[in-house]
Amino acid sequence: MLVHEVMSTGLVTANKTDTVRSAVIKMMNRHCGAIPVVEGNARLIGMVTLRDVLLPLYPNYGDYIHDNVHSRDFVEMEEGYPEALGGKVEEIMSRNPLTVASHDPVLEAASYMGLKNFRRIPVVDQGTLVGMLSIGDINRGLFFEKGMRG
Repeated sequence: MLVHEVMSTGLVTANKTDTVRSAVIKMMNRHCGAIPVVEGNARLIGMVTLRDVLLPLYPNYGDYIHDNVHSRDFVEMEEGYPEALGGKVEEIMSRNPLTVASHDPVLEAASYMGLKNFRRIPVVDQGTLVGMLSIGDINRGLFFEKGMRG
C-alpha cells in the first residue's frame, strides 16, 4: 500500500506571515494539532503545532533544575498566551520538516513517524505539498485492505 492511497488531501495550511492566532483557529476548526506552512505554489517550508504555540509560555527544563527553591507561577504564565497568539507563524514553526513522497510504502512512512514520534507527516512530491499522512490514515487503510479478512 502506498502513501497516496491513504493520505489526506484538501489541506488547511498556514503562511509564515500569518499570525499564530489564525493558525490556531485553523487547527481548532479542523480538530488537528498541526498544519503545514507553505509559500508560493504550495512549497512546504515548515510545520506549526499546538505544542509550538505553548512552548514559549513555560520555562526551559533547565530552569527547574537550577532553581528548585522558587516556585513557578503557572497562572501568571498563562497571561502570556494572548501575546503568543499575536506572533507570526515563522517565529515558532519547525523549518524543513521530515516528509514522505506519495509513492512511498505506507509502512516505510510509518517507520519514520515512529522514529520521530510523529502522529502525522507531510507528503511532498517534487517540493510541492500534496497531502498529509496520519497514523489514523495508515491504520484505516491497512484495516480495510488487510484487516477485514477473518
